[in-house]
Amino acid sequence: MPTIECLETKIEKVRLKMYEAYSQPVEYHELLKISQELDDLLNQLERLIK
Repeated sequence: MPTIECLETKIEKVRLKMYEAYSQPVEYHELLKISQELDDLLNQLERLIK
């Protein structure tokens, strides 16, 4: 199981990836994939914090 710090680092990387995807013309399915990845990481972090 990843540590809180590890998850926070991954979350920041995916957030940046999401921001970059919004700044450039990308296909909807690619944006959706990034969003789902971010949601999954945030859910994992929440479970660890509880």
